[in-house]
Amino acid sequence: MRLALFTDTYLPQTNGVSRTLERLTGHLNRRGIEHLLFAPGPVSEPLCHSPVRPIPSIPFLLYPECRLALPGLFSIQSQMKAFRPDLVHLATPFTMGLYGLHAARKLRLPHIASYHTNFDRYLDYYHMKGLVPLYWKYMRWFHHSCSAILAPSQETISTLASHGFTGLRLWSRGIDCSLYTPEKRSGGIRERYALTAPLVLLYVGRLAPEKNLATLLAAMRLLPPSAAADLHLLVAGDGPLRHELQAQAPANVTFTGAMYGEELAELYASADLFVFPSSTETFGNVVLEAMASGLPVIAAAGGATQELVAPGVNGRLFAPQDPQALALAILRTAGDPAGRSAMGREGRRLALGRSWESIFDGLIEDYADVIERRSAAAAELPAGVHTA
Repeated sequence: MRLALFTDTYLPQTNGVSRTLERLTGHLNRRGIEHLLFAPGPVSEPLCHSPVRPIPSIPFLLYPECRLALPGLFSIQSQMKAFRPDLVHLATPFTMGLYGLHAARKLRLPHIASYHTNFDRYLDYYHMKGLVPLYWKYMRWFHHSCSAILAPSQETISTLASHGFTGLRLWSRGIDCSLYTPEKRSGGIRERYALTAPLVLLYVGRLAPEKNLATLLAAMRLLPPSAAADLHLLVAGDGPLRHELQAQAPANVTFTGAMYGEELAELYASADLFVFPSSTETFGNVVLEAMASGLPVIAAAGGATQELVAPGVNGRLFAPQDPQALALAILRTAGDPAGRSAMGREGRRLALGRSWESIFDGLIEDYADVIERRSAAAAELPAGVHTA
């Protein structure tokens, strides 16, 4: 099996899509599956031993840390012809995805797509709700020739089905429970941020409008003074709203900046409660990371996050964009130490059942199934006729 993957986001960008694809390429290497990954990058020649093929790019206006690939169809098609992949995986639907789609159709290759982001819900936060019908029209056009569409949650599958998408398959997400573990709890976090409150709340993620951090900060301001003195919120991440949010935050909120790897794992394990106000997620990777770290989770009852959080079992759900409901959930969870411990254990148990190895092996089976189905369909056609 030989694969060609196309994505608009990859390392050094740090988001759920880039991190998942990084893990996927590592797994493909371990399984001995040859692949190329086309992604926006610097203008440089790729190393011959690397599967990554960087395409010249420029920063994206709304998200400067994300990049838009510049025209490079001739180079891509030349590399694809030389590599001769059996399947094309389109991980994103924009510039690189369009290049991959064009190359797949031109070379008559079977292709699939994965749906990672609810951009239609983002548009409302950026005051562009009027573009939602156009967005879905484009997405149906982009995906209509795909042999399969991979989605990370049942909620996302239901959303896509309601908009007329077919060929939907579940490609969930895993977690590294050796990296994210309660065993990495450390008093060093309290020392670093001069924390004196008995309980540490944690948010991890991008500091952008669609993450709905305004609701979280409003909830912190609604806490009664006695509770506010006992709770301190750490906000880990970066993004376009950082300076604005910091200016609005009460005294018991600290912004750590972006954190990665072992440092982030230690931060998770050293907190007492994870709070996640976003209702736009197609999965919620950080929720699973928090659960693996033994934290109870308070999350918005919207998007796919609610598929991970079982109320009263491993966390609590609150009405999206309702600061009072979130403040009440924080107070109830903070005031129940036995319940917090039990929910943390249940979250860890859920995470232990979601290994990346099994997730990626299932994806490889989907790859093989699509290739086999395409070959079988081609074999049944009269001589000289090609599948689209």
